[in-house]
Amino acid sequence: QVQLVESGGGLVQPGGSLRLSCAASGSFFSVNVMGWYRQAPGKQRELVAFITSGGSTNYADSVKGRFAISRDNAKNTVYLQMNSLKPEDTAVYYCKAEAPVVAWGQGTQVTVSS
Repeated sequence: QVQLVESGGGLVQPGGSLRLSCAASGSFFSVNVMGWYRQAPGKQRELVAFITSGGSTNYADSVKGRFAISRDNAKNTVYLQMNSLKPEDTAVYYCKAEAPVVAWGQGTQVTVSS
């Protein structure tokens, strides 16, 4: 019974930055892995990045070097710092948590456009 609340999406110009946040709340024992996925219209949902409770991270090749995922274990919150944004990054971004049952957020729209 974990709920995920996302924030930080919006409209940004190419080359700009956004910071997404996802906070987990409700009744659960632990959150082992938190991550971000995205889905653009007409495309499959894809993994962007994830972080474990121990701080290990992994990134999709398309965002490596531009995005950074971090985690505040005390707050059960995960962040995604998105820099050097490109139009190809436009998508609905979804937060995912394993607590240990998988839970998904509602999604937040990120639009990169001139």
